[in-house]
Amino acid sequence: MIDREQVRKVALLARLELTPQEEETFTAQVGSILEYVEQLSELDVTDVAPTTRAIDVSNVTRPDRLQPYPGREAILNGAPQQEGEFFKVPKIMNVE
Repeated sequence: MIDREQVRKVALLARLELTPQEEETFTAQVGSILEYVEQLSELDVTDVAPTTRAIDVSNVTRPDRLQPYPGREAILNGAPQQEGEFFKVPKIMNVE
């Protein structure tokens, strides 16, 4: 199904340097994978709905609520530079 020359080509495209032993091993392994995929393609899946996961997963989130942080002064005091009640950061854009 796949030969060493094809494995060499894929390795070249992937910028991998394979030893002759690795080429032989990967040829057998990739061949086994492709045979398995071929078996899967023989299955009748006309009544099976497409899915991205085998089980349902729901994302549990909490609602965002604005809350003042009680340690605001501690955060400002830990900043390298501050100006009044704000962090002072280097200018990164030209006005021009």
